[in-house]
Amino acid sequence: MTKYDPLGKYLRAQSHDHVPMTFAEIERITGTKLPASQRYPAWWSNNPANNVMTRVWLDAGFRSEQVDVVGKKLVFRRVSKPRETELADAKLTFRHESGAEERRRHPAFGALKGTFTLEAGFDPTLPAMPDWAVMMEEEETAG
Repeated sequence: MTKYDPLGKYLRAQSHDHVPMTFAEIERITGTKLPASQRYPAWWSNNPANNVMTRVWLDAGFRSEQVDVVGKKLVFRRVSKPRETELADAKLTFRHESGAEERRRHPAFGALKGTFTLEAGFDPTLPAMPDWAVMMEEEETAG
């Protein structure tokens, strides 16, 4: 659940396909201030990787349009039916051997949670064996 979920609930409840809103209305509905990046048109794009709030309005079946960052307003336009759940992106369809399909999380989702920890100061971006290239070169010349 995100702090922007009340916006998704509000949009789902709308009977009109065009929902004009001010940024202040969005803040009132969500109960939180919009981030400073709201002053940039790109923040209001319909790219689902853009920010958490974008996924909320897309999951509700809307797209943002007519974004006016100076006037602090925009229009949400209905483009599809809302997704089934808030976790629709995390759920997948799996086909069983019988041919039946089932929508649920993959059984391995979260299976490794808590199975290992990184030691303080450990940098996972460094090679595990810094001398690996030298060892491989020595093997090539010896063999």
